[in-house]
Amino acid sequence: MTMAAAVEGQRTDSRAWSTASRIAGVDVFHDLTAAEPIWRDFETSRQSFTPYQRFDFLAAWQRQVGEREGLRPFVVVAHDAERRPLMLLPLAIERRLGARCASFMGGKHATFNMPLCDKDFAANATEADMTALITSIAERSRVDALALHQQPLRWQDLPNPLALLPHQPSVNDCPLLVMEAGAAPTALISNSFRSRLKGKARKLQALPGYRYHIATESADISRLLDWFFRVKPLRMAEQKLPDVFAEPGIEQFIRAACLTPLADGDRHAIDIHALECDDEVIAIFAGVADGHRFSMMFNTYTMSANSKFSPGLILMRDMIDRHAGEDYRGFDLGIGSDEYKRLFCKDDEAIFDSFIPLSLRGKLAAGALSGFNRAKRSVKHNAALLEIAQNLRSMFR
Repeated sequence: MTMAAAVEGQRTDSRAWSTASRIAGVDVFHDLTAAEPIWRDFETSRQSFTPYQRFDFLAAWQRQVGEREGLRPFVVVAHDAERRPLMLLPLAIERRLGARCASFMGGKHATFNMPLCDKDFAANATEADMTALITSIAERSRVDALALHQQPLRWQDLPNPLALLPHQPSVNDCPLLVMEAGAAPTALISNSFRSRLKGKARKLQALPGYRYHIATESADISRLLDWFFRVKPLRMAEQKLPDVFAEPGIEQFIRAACLTPLADGDRHAIDIHALECDDEVIAIFAGVADGHRFSMMFNTYTMSANSKFSPGLILMRDMIDRHAGEDYRGFDLGIGSDEYKRLFCKDDEAIFDSFIPLSLRGKLAAGALSGFNRAKRSVKHNAALLEIAQNLRSMFR
């Protein structure tokens, strides 16, 4: 596909935007290869972005999962009057409630969604900029609505410009461990909890070849993933949960992202942390990192008797200590209220959604999606309603 064919609205509208807005128009890409050069230019220290919006992560997801689900890339690049890119939104189009809705790529596998932004633009964006963005998208596409889920208000020290759009709280917040510079290990994990884990860890440390490491070699990564895809279905069946990793394309996406090295070092689009001994893999945690924050995506632990020594908790302790030593400032175990997350993550990070209509049909769809998410949040945050919902889900399962 040529660049001209891949881009909608290559030229800005002859009507000038308000001088209060830096956004003069948008380019829309429906082809990942055509969008890649601009996208990668946004992945530098001059830009603000989460590791979930890296090209290598989302390209693997779109090619292995999005295409199977019939989603079409909708990559929006907002630029100024001199055509300097200011912001990139990595979206995909799907039909929801009879409308063409654009949502962030990555689906439920991207914990956080945000645009990739020029840092100066992110720091100084205004409501006029967002009005120009939405108006330009509406003029340059046939999309009916934007359904923008699970966005943080800030990333590192910069605001998320999309928080200037109308928004509402997401269904769940994100438990977070804030890691202050130079903090003592006991400030991150209490002495009493460390002592409990230390006693359990001694049992594992006695195993021949016991070690904690990040997998960097392709052979190790593939071996650990082979083990994960054998063990995880057993763990999920044990908990009477559906095996989400068996859905079409998911295993291929995870393998592709885990095996894709980043340009700036030994890390990968998804990193795998592991506890092992000579006889078996004991536990793994996989997630994304950017030098500032680690965010967990998936995990599991052995089915053997060694599981009684809480290897998952020991691995989390080791990971927190490692990232603190590398001057990270945040550590999370994903969005949701699972009890084990609260053992480590004491703070809550507010997460928001935006449902922005771009047409009359989109207004109906955005209103319905917004109402559904509000209702779902109400259930999640009401113990009595949540118990009823869980009982109903168990009955139907």
